[in-house]
Parts: sequence; C-alpha cells; structure tokens
Amino acid sequence: MSADKRRALVFGKNGQLARELVRTLPAEWSVSALGRNEVNLLDQASVADAIASVRPDLVINAAAYTAVDQAESQEAEAYELNQKSIEHIAASLQEQPGGALIHVSTDFVFDGKQSRPYTAADQTNPMSVYGASKLAGERAVLEAGLPSSLIMRTSWVYSSFGQNFVKTMLRLMADPARNELNVIYDQIGTPTWARSLAEAVWAAGLCLVDGRCASNPAIFHWSDAGVASWYDFAIAIQELAFERGLLDRKIPVNPIPQSDYPLPAARPAFSVMDKSAFERTFDFRTKHWRAQLSAMLDELKVAVEQNS
Repeated sequence: MSADKRRALVFGKNGQLARELVRTLPAEWSVSALGRNEVNLLDQASVADAIASVRPDLVINAAAYTAVDQAESQEAEAYELNQKSIEHIAASLQEQPGGALIHVSTDFVFDGKQSRPYTAADQTNPMSVYGASKLAGERAVLEAGLPSSLIMRTSWVYSSFGQNFVKTMLRLMADPARNELNVIYDQIGTPTWARSLAEAVWAAGLCLVDGRCASNPAIFHWSDAGVASWYDFAIAIQELAFERGLLDRKIPVNPIPQSDYPLPAARPAFSVMDKSAFERTFDFRTKHWRAQLSAMLDELKVAVEQNS
C-alpha cells in the first residue's frame, strides 16, 4: 500500500452500502471494513481499539439497525445500534483526533407531511422507533462537535447484495404460485442504488479529508434523482427485469393505499429529499433512479448468468 494513500475505516461491512464502498474504492484510498465479528460497536473500548489500529483519515459509519417494523418491539436494540454506537465512534475520534466522520442516516427522520422535497434545515419529526433512533444518532454526531464530520441522509436503498425491495419484488414476481401483486401507491420517495450512494460518500469524504469543504458538523441529503411511489418502483422493476430475462413473465401489479397494508411502524407518506446542497458542495451530480435501477439489474443479470 502506498504511504500517501488516505485511510478509510468502514463500520458495517456486511451491509449494502459498505459492500459498495469497498467495490467503488477510489485509487487514492485504502479501506478497512469491519463487521460485528471484528468490532463490537456497543463497546467503547472495542471501537476505540479499531480506530487506533487503523488510524483512519475518514471513518464511515454504515452500520445500523434497519429492521423498521421489528424496531417497534425492539426499541432498546434499535437505540443501541443507531445511537449508542455513534456515541462510541464520536468519543473515540475525540480521543484520537485527526479522522473525519461520515454518518449515514435516513429520510425516516421526517413525518412526510410536507409537499416539497425536504432540505436539511426542515423540521424532523420521526413517526417510528427506527426513525427516532436514527435521529438520536444524528444528534450524537452533532453534539460531539468533531472538527470534521457530516451526516448523509438517504432513502430507499437497494443493491444486488442482501435483502431489499428490488430483490423482494423479483422473488415475488417469479413465484409461480403468485398471479398478481399489491403494492402501496401513496408513499412517495426516491429509490437509491447503494452504488451511487457509495460514490457520493467517497466524493464527500475526499473533500472533507483534503480540507476543501466546510468541516463543521453538517447534514446533507443524498439519493438518486426523481420521484416514485413503491408502486411506481415495482412497475419499473418488473418491466426492466423482464427485458433482461430476469423474469420470464409479467403479472398484474395493483396499486393499493397504505391503509390496506398496515405495518407495525408508520412511514412518511412523502420523503423526497432536496439534494442540491450536496451537489453544490461536493460537485457531485445525481442520476435518475430508473437509470440506476437499470444498471443494477444489468449487474444482477451478469451474476445470475455466472452462477447458472
């Protein structure tokens, strides 16, 4: 490894974002990605040891409790990972100054009652335990007062890794016992490919580490471009997957209101975010979510063909 490479430490290595961060690693960076087997984020000493060992120029926290509905009955567990672990990371960086921090948060910190895209300055009002625990994690970053840190809120993340809405839709649509599918039409947001989120994180991280951007704790929004309901997203998934041979048939997809599909956790009805501040600050542009979905499905097709 070149001595002048910038060092990044990523927490949450088995998640969608962390995997894409490793895959999109810029040439000027080296990365250490740690999961629960390598570091206990709920233990201050374990976190401090990890940071001291890597001596990172940048810490990226991609670890989170993301089981939105399960969090309603596991509130303590959600707060432990979404708040306490952030406090441990921030405290460790205070003790070992020098590393910048990027913490990834969510559109679920909003209540969805707004009719225009949310900016970072808009009032938060989470509707769920998950959203409230993520907001608590944001506050932990802000209250730490680290000299170089930022929070990136994102939305509706999917990838070819792990479990997500795209892969769930593909599984259900391919089920020969299923002849139709009902999908919610009155929750509006923006799907985000984890690959594009990772590239945005690297753009922001380089700007922070090189001292070219404001380094006070700040909040930015990032997702892919455009607007969709879950129904719109499902329709696009089926169309694009069928074109690529990932599905061998199409089935009717029916729009339903969220009231017809009650879940333990409430979701914001509208959580589109304004990305303009991020684009201006880091000179990094969004791409439309449908183009990003198309690219992800191309990747998934190659993976399926290689494994067949």
